[in-house]
Amino acid sequence: MLVHRTRQGVASGVIVETEAYIGEDDPACHASFGRTPRSEPLFGPAGFAYVYLNYGVHYLMNAVTEADGYPGAVLIRALQPLDGLELMKKRRAPDGRAINDHDLCRGPGNLTKALGITIRDNRLDLADSKLTIEDRGISVGRIATGPRVGIRVAVERPWRYWVEGHRAVSGHRTRVKYN
Repeated sequence: MLVHRTRQGVASGVIVETEAYIGEDDPACHASFGRTPRSEPLFGPAGFAYVYLNYGVHYLMNAVTEADGYPGAVLIRALQPLDGLELMKKRRAPDGRAINDHDLCRGPGNLTKALGITIRDNRLDLADSKLTIEDRGISVGRIATGPRVGIRVAVERPWRYWVEGHRAVSGHRTRVKYN
């Protein structure tokens, strides 16, 4: 579960899609350009948020995963909304237009908008802050793996993971194998 606690309320969802970006030799990883002010959180320690503005449009949320000094993170691509549905709908559609629950957090930009995640959440401790990843023992189904989407380099690496058949999953769903 990804959970964000704000003054407006709690918004959360079950993680149903992710992508891994690991190391300086992964050309799709921000660490491939070396250690920069933007990529610094990728270099650890693990268990912290790496939030950045993508193409000047959407914030994207990653969980840093590797040992201190070794860059890597997992991009949270989609959630099955659980808590705070009305708050998420208000954030995604302030004009009141209808959004299907499964569409609220489909895609990494929609997910951060629905949960209210911004650059202010960069570097937060994902175990002990207002932004956390929690295990609530919710079973989501079979996990499939396949190529990453939304990038132009190293697309062949099967580092994307999603819940097979889940309606909130974004992007192309070409399955490589089950875990």
